[in-house]
Amino acid sequence: MNIPTELKYLESHEWIRIEGNIGTVGITEHAQSELSDVVFVDLPKVGKKLTAKDTAAVIESVKAASDIYSPVSGEVTEANPRLQSEPALVNTAPYGDGWLFKIKLSNPAEAASLKTAESYAALLKG
Repeated sequence: MNIPTELKYLESHEWIRIEGNIGTVGITEHAQSELSDVVFVDLPKVGKKLTAKDTAAVIESVKAASDIYSPVSGEVTEANPRLQSEPALVNTAPYGDGWLFKIKLSNPAEAASLKTAESYAALLKG
């Protein structure tokens, strides 16, 4: 399974790529495979303020609806516009075009408590 090393992870299978004070958030390959075919994504509105581990979005698949949590605190700066018409991007490109939203970090130090690729891989192995 592909677990990019430059990302940080939540135990609930979200990832974040931090560039400067902006984080791009999505779900992991493991999460999308567990959900199976994604049919709808309810993304946060630009300007929404989130606290780390708040529910930020909802992904609906043919199996279930799942809450998606924000890895960090901050303000949503962008939601992926392609997911409205192409929700399956979450399945086909979870670390690329299937990203969910971008967030301006209000407390960058929170990222230090997130899992590394190595500790996330260990979590998956149980």
